[in-house]
Amino acid sequence: MKKFKRVLIANRGEIAIRVAKTLRELDIESVMLFTDEEKDLPHASFGDISINLGSGPLSDTYLNISKLVELCKEHKVDAVHPGYGFLSERAPFAKALKEAGVELIGPPTAAMEAMGDKKTSKEIMEKAGIPLIPGYHGDNQESDFLAKEAVKIGFPILIKASAGGGGKGMRIVEKDSEFQEALESAKREAMNAFGDDKVLIEKYITDPRHIEVQVMSDTHGQHFHFWERECSIQRRYQKIVEESPSPALSQSLREEICQTAVKISETMNYVGAGTVEFILDKDGSFYFLEMNTRLQVEHPITEMVTGSDLVQLQIRVAQGEKLPFTQSEIHQNGHAIEVRIYAENPDQDFMPSIGTIDVVGESRLLGVRLDSGYKAGNEVTTSFDPMIAKLIVWSTGRTEAINKMDKALSDYPFLGLTTNRDYLKRILKHETFREGVTFTHFVKTYADDLKARSLSREEVIQAILAYEFMGTTTKLAENEAHVTTAWDQLSGFRLN
Repeated sequence: MKKFKRVLIANRGEIAIRVAKTLRELDIESVMLFTDEEKDLPHASFGDISINLGSGPLSDTYLNISKLVELCKEHKVDAVHPGYGFLSERAPFAKALKEAGVELIGPPTAAMEAMGDKKTSKEIMEKAGIPLIPGYHGDNQESDFLAKEAVKIGFPILIKASAGGGGKGMRIVEKDSEFQEALESAKREAMNAFGDDKVLIEKYITDPRHIEVQVMSDTHGQHFHFWERECSIQRRYQKIVEESPSPALSQSLREEICQTAVKISETMNYVGAGTVEFILDKDGSFYFLEMNTRLQVEHPITEMVTGSDLVQLQIRVAQGEKLPFTQSEIHQNGHAIEVRIYAENPDQDFMPSIGTIDVVGESRLLGVRLDSGYKAGNEVTTSFDPMIAKLIVWSTGRTEAINKMDKALSDYPFLGLTTNRDYLKRILKHETFREGVTFTHFVKTYADDLKARSLSREEVIQAILAYEFMGTTTKLAENEAHVTTAWDQLSGFRLN
């Protein structure tokens, strides 16, 4: 068994800070990366060692494999934690690190490669007897052949890029006459995004729910699940609200899905943290969707309900330690919700928002966690992902957690630029969401309900008065610069 002394975090922002905190807990030095543009962001100075990657496109900085490997050698790094995104699921990066004698805090390369390709992963799952959505994921990519397969499956169908993710190269086709155009469009987008235009075709499940299971495996053949998360509130295939446990699952169905995820880990001889994603149909049937071979953005809600530090477990596994617990000791306690705060304007077709953050805010509640890569005074640009924070709350039950999240969002306004905060609050207050009836096209179905309502005359007057009041207090603050005695601070009558 080895003990890491120094770990390079091949990421940025909130996830880099999150990993660095656990490294400090374990008395392991952290090496943090940043670019010229990020020198004032919190993560730039959060590590024990900070390295400036310079400037330029991502291919020159965070995605530059040879550069990162050289930095590992130069700074005598024992291991690399990739976070999520960037190089976290890139097999060439894992191979390059191995050749350099540096440990990747992640899964075996073979698992990364197999699960990184939707076609290959489904073939493996089919052999293992894992339930799959009816569809075609073979090698024949002739358009006429795929059109016939679509008819066999039955419309509506879903075209998906085999090498893809994040909704790219994905098209829903409602009828036969729309198939060819959708296929060509999906293939073009897949080629542009991934350099591979292979697609697979699946039956499109109407009103599906997105259920994922957190798994963790060690090098001693132990495979565990840390229960499920529901991620059905999505926009353009990107999750924006996640919760655990799922309000859709009975205890028996919950255990069946989670045990299926463990079976997948065993099939893959998996090591480290992973997430197995499923589609849940209205009749309770569930189907394997994909496996993400990394830590997920939404991992904090699992940490909240299980009391586990998933990053710490990742590191211990990478050091060769045997995980010191049994499956029966991992429990769900209470309810956790996470929302993703984006610099965007939902009321202007989700246009990106840029600007300087004047005020972040501070929680006045217990059981609230803000993971952010920004602080007041930082500038938000379009150079990186528009997610500026993740807000996570825990409470004893789902209704209590929803109410707490609504209050917590008010505590963190991120003043100075437009965010999706009010949009998230509208989702939380929607009656159907509160009832737990969620599905992946929820925000599209209820788009009109989630639009900003017009202010009443009284609300407009209140806003104007608030604005005027803020202007007055600003002038008072400016005048305070001339205060010389305690008497000068009094605004009312005073004796001479």
